[in-house]
Amino acid sequence: MSTICDALLSDSEDDEVEEEPTTSKDVEEEENEDEAETSSEEEEEEGAEFEESEKPEQISSETMTKQTFASLGVHSWLTDQLNILQLKTATPVQAACIPKVLADCDVLGCARTGTGKTLAFALPILQKLAVDPYGVFGLVLTPTRELAYQIADQFIALGKPISLKCSVVVGGRSLIEQANELTARPHIVVATPGRLSDHIDSDPEQIAKIFKKVKIFVLDEADRMLEGQYNDQLKSIFQALPKQRQTLLFSATITNAINQLHKISVQKPYFFEDKGEVATVERLEQKYVVCPVAVKDAYLVYVVKNYCEKNEKSSVIIFAQTCRECQALAFMFDGLGFKVGSLHSQISQKARLASLAAFRTKTLRVIICTDVAARGLDIPHIDLVVNHNVPQCPKTYVHRVGRSARAGRYGSALTFVTQYDVVLLQAVEAMVGKKLEELKVNDKHVTKYVTKVLVAKREAELKLEQQKFGERKETNKRKDLLMSGMTEEEVDKYMDEMKNRRLTNSKRKIDALKGKIDKVEEREAKKPKKKVEK
Repeated sequence: MSTICDALLSDSEDDEVEEEPTTSKDVEEEENEDEAETSSEEEEEEGAEFEESEKPEQISSETMTKQTFASLGVHSWLTDQLNILQLKTATPVQAACIPKVLADCDVLGCARTGTGKTLAFALPILQKLAVDPYGVFGLVLTPTRELAYQIADQFIALGKPISLKCSVVVGGRSLIEQANELTARPHIVVATPGRLSDHIDSDPEQIAKIFKKVKIFVLDEADRMLEGQYNDQLKSIFQALPKQRQTLLFSATITNAINQLHKISVQKPYFFEDKGEVATVERLEQKYVVCPVAVKDAYLVYVVKNYCEKNEKSSVIIFAQTCRECQALAFMFDGLGFKVGSLHSQISQKARLASLAAFRTKTLRVIICTDVAARGLDIPHIDLVVNHNVPQCPKTYVHRVGRSARAGRYGSALTFVTQYDVVLLQAVEAMVGKKLEELKVNDKHVTKYVTKVLVAKREAELKLEQQKFGERKETNKRKDLLMSGMTEEEVDKYMDEMKNRRLTNSKRKIDALKGKIDKVEEREAKKPKKKVEK
């Protein structure tokens, strides 16, 4: 696999750009995801402080990875399923946490993304369930729909020998259909907090009966779940659960928020932090590109195009800061002839799953996503992680680039840095404990892309306007205007004027840019062609 430098420094100068009903909780669930794209970066996450007796146990990766699942006390019927999935030995977080969960301890397990945290709680839950099968035995909460489906898939694959019944309770599906599934008492429920609290609010007594015998409660991606945006939903969910239960929290990082485990745990928890997983691994090549903010997208297209051409079987993930920017970039790449997928909370569940499936099967080689949408997802090996922006929170950077260089492989990460991002870059370097290398890009090569990329980006933004992207925000704006004292007619007139102004400005800019392209092409056509000497 070529490095970023190999892919870019050997460029030719002739490169050219290739030509269902929702409820209020559904909306709230998606808004939580959308808001989390930026709110989670606004405050620097600090490491949790523990008393000396409560410090996370630190176990060597080299020792733990040599253990088999059978040696951890996992029963043969489960190890048989693991063998079918070609899983032979446990990762450090699995080796440390599985015996503790089997011993009925409350557990907080922290390890970076891609280290097998799901199996660390799924295996002991299934083993306990097999001894006394009933529903609802286990409840797993996770921040996003895709992650909920992913966790459920792993439960179902491992639980086939015991005819496991698992229900996924997330937005985008019929409330009535889900209520019927819950009434049937599945063994395991995997849910997002917004949709589950919706069920609780609609029929609190019935839901309390369904969950009154929950034996094990899991918070996956706990650092994000306990940051604040899910507080109201989690409060109603905790009230519906029995006080005597086993509580498990799994996370990629330890934050101050996870100290709340003491509040929701009924016994002193066991802490594990995998110190074998450093912030960013040595096998990860980390570089940055300095570029003017006005033409950053041209640099992005140039890098991705050349990297994909030099690495024909590679996979690239591009992180955008917001849902709108994510979709705008996807439309822009599409307009330039690239085949890309997008993953964020503002597209339908069907589209999200389709993008993931296509990316996993290599039908798509490039996917553009937001941090929350991609959080915790089991995406196969990524060759190149691209940061369209420098994250305001350095730990977000660690989460992003941690998707590459997994399982002993090599990988690359590239971050675009504008004149306004120097301080943020320094914070990232302090977090990872090393200076990132600057990747020099030939500005003359990028210049050939600028105009066409700007046109494609403007057309993408116009498309977003025409599709009424982010209509919920417009609804909230209407409410604010009405609350300020404006009449319905005045609000309608104001909103129409603003929309027409945006559309007119976008069209005018697109026409101007297309005019520039025509002039450049006309000028190039008039230039005398150089004679090739024989």
